Amino acid sequence: MVRLVDPILVTGLILLAAVIAFVTNRLPVGVVAVGVAVALWATGILPLNDALAGFGDPTVVFIATLFIISEALDSTGVTAWAGQQVITRGGAGRRPLLVMICLLVALLTALISVNGAVAALIPVVVVVAVRVGMSPSQMLMPLAFSAHAGSMLALTGTPVNIIVSEGAADAGEGPFGFFEFSLVGVPLVVGTIVLMLLLGRRLLPHVEPETVPADVAEYARALRSDYSIPDGIELIGTRAGVTEAMVSTRSPLIGTHLFAGQATPSGDLVVLGLRRGDSEIAGADTVLMAGDTLLLRGTWEHLERHTAGDEVLVVARPEELRRAVPLGRGAKRAMVILLAMVILLATGAVPPAVAGLLAAGAMILTGVLSAPRAYRAISWTTVLIVAGMIPLSTAFASTGTADLIAQTLLDVVGDSSPRLALFAMCLITLLLGQLISNTATVLIMVPIATVIAADLGVSVLPFMMALAVVGAAAFLTPVATAANTMVMEPGGYKFGDYWKFGLPLVILFLSVAVLWVPVVWHF
Repeated sequence: MVRLVDPILVTGLILLAAVIAFVTNRLPVGVVAVGVAVALWATGILPLNDALAGFGDPTVVFIATLFIISEALDSTGVTAWAGQQVITRGGAGRRPLLVMICLLVALLTALISVNGAVAALIPVVVVVAVRVGMSPSQMLMPLAFSAHAGSMLALTGTPVNIIVSEGAADAGEGPFGFFEFSLVGVPLVVGTIVLMLLLGRRLLPHVEPETVPADVAEYARALRSDYSIPDGIELIGTRAGVTEAMVSTRSPLIGTHLFAGQATPSGDLVVLGLRRGDSEIAGADTVLMAGDTLLLRGTWEHLERHTAGDEVLVVARPEELRRAVPLGRGAKRAMVILLAMVILLATGAVPPAVAGLLAAGAMILTGVLSAPRAYRAISWTTVLIVAGMIPLSTAFASTGTADLIAQTLLDVVGDSSPRLALFAMCLITLLLGQLISNTATVLIMVPIATVIAADLGVSVLPFMMALAVVGAAAFLTPVATAANTMVMEPGGYKFGDYWKFGLPLVILFLSVAVLWVPVVWHF
């Protein structure tokens, strides 16, 4: 291990290297974050235990559990049901439909995180937009940006909220309450929706989608017609469904004798119909050939298990079709568990990480999710970013780097006005948050905010809450957050579309952080 003389310089160089790596995107962001932790140990800035402490931090554990909760709500059709409510209540008008979509994603985000809510609703929004004759590009960026605003409604909305709450607690002020974030979240959601209604049509492009996600109802009607399925047979339901599977060129099924109504060799699935090319095969006994398509019916679990191998090529994945079934199997259990977690978090009965672990464990034990699916649901990239960047935040505090940056900032703006210092800190956070992960940005800024508040002799609470607000204002680039990236392709957006529509929202969030936050949380 190398020991260098000036720890502040080394910490700054590690930060600079991380920012360059994040911006250039030459390496996976998770690798960069882990590299930061290793570099802090290798240069002697932190001992090994502190350099790897992020991987056992309760904040990281809580964030991981939220991905499992999100997957449970999505896979059981809770989000599909919510999407149907948008279609039913929003009507065909642009303004009411936009308001309903923005409110829905904001509320979902508050409970299951930005990425989970946006990922679940993108297919719903695209189908709804096409149905009412609108371009999805007019709806998808508002979807992502409303999710950012909705992340400020509750503690679980984003990892940033959890980080600043822990930062406030570490500074001796105590953590923020579960719904305390809504004191800024509600104005942000309302302001975001108003700006979208006023400016969206002019600032957003009108792009026709190249592909449209499957409309499950329309898909079922097409299958019924293509395979001559009687109306009395349910194709897609809460417990069972269908999938089209094409026999692959090297499949062991080639040469097998099958006919409609026969069970597959496993006995778990039933063949409802067969097609060869553009024609339906109606014969009593058919010898399968490569390229033949089977319509298989069974429970969702059996469909997923038996179509996961190389024997067949799935036309529409059972997992995706299952998600589109409103309030499917396990939905009630998932919602009850979610409610219990929210109550635990709101009352503070147990630490957030414990509440998340209890909820995630309950999802698995009650059969809502299998353990393998729960593992797959976790965004390990996000976990690695937070775990790898927490040691850098620690190094900023322990080496005096945060003190140096805070003092430099105060030398520029003066120490007579805490609000001016707050504005300068928010501006730095805003600019950095457009280039690298907003989570990593806030982790870097938390120790700096703590030092600024201490040097000014004021409460750290407005600084932490302002960090959360501007951390959510990652609107100017498609790489600022995963949600921004998710909507880029289905919306047909270009890089420049983000800053055009995002700039008014950045001004809104910055204004709330500097002008409103200190009114609620006094200096």
